[in-house]
Amino acid sequence: LALPLSPLTRSLSLAPLSPSRSLRSPVSCAAQDERFALIFTLASFTTNFVSLPNGLLLDHCGTSLTRVVGITVYTLSTLMIALSSAATAYLLFPALCFTAFGGIVFLITNFQVGNLFGEKRSTVITIYNGAFDSSSIVFLIVKVIYEAGLSIRSMFLFISSLSILHILRTIFLLPKRTIPYPLPQAYEYGLTCKYSETGERENISGEVDRDPQDTKQELIKASVQNGDIEEDFPDFRSCVRSSLFFTNCFWLSLMQLRHYLFIGTLNPMLFLLAHGDPNLVSKFTNAFAITQLCGILFAPWNGLLMDRNKKKSRHEMSPPASLATQRVEDVRAMVLPLGVTVGQCVAFSLSASIPRLELQYLTFILQVINRSFIYGGHAAFIATVFPSTHFGKVFGLSMSISALVSLLQYPCFALVKGPLHNDPLYLNICFVVLSALTFVHPLNVYLHCRKKMKSLPKPPSSPLVLSGGESEQLSPRETDI
Repeated sequence: LALPLSPLTRSLSLAPLSPSRSLRSPVSCAAQDERFALIFTLASFTTNFVSLPNGLLLDHCGTSLTRVVGITVYTLSTLMIALSSAATAYLLFPALCFTAFGGIVFLITNFQVGNLFGEKRSTVITIYNGAFDSSSIVFLIVKVIYEAGLSIRSMFLFISSLSILHILRTIFLLPKRTIPYPLPQAYEYGLTCKYSETGERENISGEVDRDPQDTKQELIKASVQNGDIEEDFPDFRSCVRSSLFFTNCFWLSLMQLRHYLFIGTLNPMLFLLAHGDPNLVSKFTNAFAITQLCGILFAPWNGLLMDRNKKKSRHEMSPPASLATQRVEDVRAMVLPLGVTVGQCVAFSLSASIPRLELQYLTFILQVINRSFIYGGHAAFIATVFPSTHFGKVFGLSMSISALVSLLQYPCFALVKGPLHNDPLYLNICFVVLSALTFVHPLNVYLHCRKKMKSLPKPPSSPLVLSGGESEQLSPRETDI
């Protein structure tokens, strides 16, 4: 329930929007279906587009204030749904957009929890993305309970009351600002989520009460002195101007558009392949809906692949390795997961292009696997490459750009309905080629890392000796968010 997503519109077809359609009547209402399609489109666009203002809010105001705003908007959306009726059906338009706004706030503010897990950080980030991806299962449960006789209003009033859980978690389990990375010694994820100046746990009475942001600034200052933050990205503008950001946006936007077009053209494609048999179309549509709930099962595999590559590259480095070298190796470890994601998208597009009805089961599986890899990999890539102080802004801007690119789906839909006569075959073939072009992103990451490695000074042949006679061994690390 903490990760609401726009697929809730699929379940809201239970709501009485048309006086001519009974709640449990199988009679169709084309005008109502068009309205629900428009609501879903607006909610999907909002989910991505509002990522930038949410990222700005997180970077400048911290976790607590950002989550309070998100919880307020989300609770307002569930109340609007609960109070909607046939006479006030227009409430669903702002309600679903508010749900998308609140959902992306929960997602972005939860990424930092990965900082608590060290070498498993990317895995945790992808798990959160998978949970977000599969969150529509909540509204499948709503649909089942509704069919058992409970009203939509009662269920959404109950969901609204659960916002108290989000408030309690924000107060007691999350910091005012952000969870730092790397974590200082004795940092505890508990009642206050703070740490003392001496590294000891604070007591709840506040005898040692220090703003985590002050300590975080000290960590950043110390990191700069040790060469821990790469000089390539001293500010947000440098992040946006980097080639890594541009190719990442291209990679994300094109593959996301591919998935939106597949979902939008799925019904006419199934109708064509089933030769107009409504029972077959219904059967495959249900199979597609079930696979969409499995994102949380596939997303962690991408994170495990990333973390494995990072760990392997560190073990292969001959000591002592500089912090700058370790950082480049962490970025280079992303090349294989990014390439695997592109390969999945090409395979998914190829499968969708073959006009064989039985093959669409494989297409559905490839689609949900690839979608979970895309969003989890995107968040982990931003977290690995760019500094933590700009994570919210960089992540939000890339998602907002992808939202604008996704608007190209409308001329593509018009092309399918018009000149292509509801047959998306040629469009699918075009996207096989376009999906293959996104290999430019992992290639650019690889070339960037190779160039950086050549520019780095060679590591010393012996450990650094301090004035007291002790040797200092630099410890491996991941880049921070």
